[in-house]
Amino acid sequence: MDGAGANIGNWTERVDMAAAFRWTARMDMHEGVANHFSLSINEDGSKFLMNPNMMHFSRIRASDLIVVDANDPETLQGPNAPDETAWGLHGGLHRLCPHARCAMHVHSPYATVLACLKDPVLPPLEQNAAMFFNRIAVDPAYGGLALEEEGARCAKLLDDPRKKVLVMGNHGVMVIGDTVGETFGRLYYFERACANYIRALQTGQPLNILSDEVAEKTAREIEEYSGDDEKFLSELKALLDAEGDAYAT
Repeated sequence: MDGAGANIGNWTERVDMAAAFRWTARMDMHEGVANHFSLSINEDGSKFLMNPNMMHFSRIRASDLIVVDANDPETLQGPNAPDETAWGLHGGLHRLCPHARCAMHVHSPYATVLACLKDPVLPPLEQNAAMFFNRIAVDPAYGGLALEEEGARCAKLLDDPRKKVLVMGNHGVMVIGDTVGETFGRLYYFERACANYIRALQTGQPLNILSDEVAEKTAREIEEYSGDDEKFLSELKALLDAEGDAYAT
């Protein structure tokens, strides 16, 4: 870890964010320089850390993250300011959904395929999918790029604090959580669940979907089984550290 980081606010959170960016790129869950992560740093969630404009996830360092104020449009004039879609989607989310402390929006391959199906609901096919049973919001009304109006519309779909994933029809996925570790873990497992579902569909065989009762029981058990997400992120950071990666500088 770089000692200079002590002079930059929210350093621990910045390091976690940078690690999440690096691993999202390694897992091929991002798309070019078009996706964004954000993390609230004040009580009402209106100020947040975000990746600088048009920087590839695999290069983002803790010190690169910018501070955005969802209530100050002048933010768009600052250095490395987010583009209009990042402002529209993440600004709207943090302005309207203060419970969404961390938000990760990607066009990951399998979640995006799910979002393009006529029925984009993820069934509880296996344990990973059961984790999300009755905990996903679906947006069936893609309306173009996520500028301010579209971003505000999407944010309202996450009003229910129980819904931590938004399947954005014909677009991608938005995942929210309380911390970087929790949100990244949710993003990772949702993509895994989507991959398993899409691959199962490709077999052409009948699917053995879990009952609603077992799916709900499993989802609750996983929610109560705390600590895995933070441990997962800690291990990913340890791997980066062992490689001498510059993410935490």
